[in-house]
Amino acid sequence: MLRIHGSARSRALRTLWMTFELGIPYEHDDLLPRSPGTKTPEFLALNPNARVPVIEDDGFVLCESMAINFYLAKKHNSPLYPSDPKQEALALQWSFWETDRLDRQLVNYMNHTSALPEAERDKSVADAAWAEVVPALDVLNGVLHKTRWLAGADFSLADLNVAGALYRGLSMDLSRWPAVREWLARCWDRPAAKRARAMREG
Repeated sequence: MLRIHGSARSRALRTLWMTFELGIPYEHDDLLPRSPGTKTPEFLALNPNARVPVIEDDGFVLCESMAINFYLAKKHNSPLYPSDPKQEALALQWSFWETDRLDRQLVNYMNHTSALPEAERDKSVADAAWAEVVPALDVLNGVLHKTRWLAGADFSLADLNVAGALYRGLSMDLSRWPAVREWLARCWDRPAAKRARAMREG
């Protein structure tokens, strides 16, 4: 059986969302990032980076949430995995793009504007992060003005991966990027997404 190591309050959120889309059974090791459980010899044997999520799937071990989602969708023949090579490439493109252009930047911005205790916030970190978030969201907004989904005519792995990573965007003022705001709402309105969000916020 699939075993997922990682809390819904981590990047495992997007892996849990994928699992719910697929409707497959799983066991859940609810590990928070940087928690003592990620430093044990047993966990480090699975992922020497001491990061979540990690999956074990009948003896196969894989880390990195984007790669995990590609693997799960393809293994289970999900329609979320684009069958057309060009759309598959777009799904890869947007997943890589998000990890490079928005993932850490958005975390840093939110941490240093609202998530961390006020005494631990650093305005310079928030400002530097925002300076990268703005042009990235401009790019995403421009694309979503032209197309409803990121890799084809329907919701796909590309949308799940990017929208899953943009969970924090649900609590941001995205009025400057209306196409992003509407797309993000469509993605997170899916039943599987609502279930994953309830786990994170519960």
